Amino acid sequence: MKKDDYQQYSTKQIAEAISVVNRHAKAAPDPRHLYSIKQKAIQRLFSEKKAKKIGLHYSNHPKFSQQHSTLLIKVDDYYFHLPPKREDFKQLKHLGSLDDSYRNPKPQLNLKNAKTILYNYIGWKPKENKKSRSYSYNRPISSWVAGGKRKTWSYFDR
Repeated sequence: MKKDDYQQYSTKQIAEAISVVNRHAKAAPDPRHLYSIKQKAIQRLFSEKKAKKIGLHYSNHPKFSQQHSTLLIKVDDYYFHLPPKREDFKQLKHLGSLDDSYRNPKPQLNLKNAKTILYNYIGWKPKENKKSRSYSYNRPISSWVAGGKRKTWSYFDR
């Protein structure tokens, strides 16, 4: 599988992957990366005309006790919410409260496969980690034991 060959995925597979990532992000201790790849994938779907803005919903989770709206987006048979932009308020109609009776279809992907699909689709590559860790235990030895010279020794030097 080539990393740049994202066209092997159907819109339904990408929507399913976004759904899995979105569901895991809601329960993650630090969901920023998951929400970021969700947003990038949806933006790419918009640019390819595979996603559609439906309207605005009131959020079930007000910020700072203030009611706010979220943008409802449709991708294949799946619906997602994103923060709206200023022009969305001017162009789209408000649909009122969120319909709790509707649920997206249950995806058949695990998180690892969903992330792989989205990483390939958006062209994301992990950052190179420049720190190399040493796993040996180095402990300074007193100058008295080392014969007047301060030196470090490893656990394996015994």
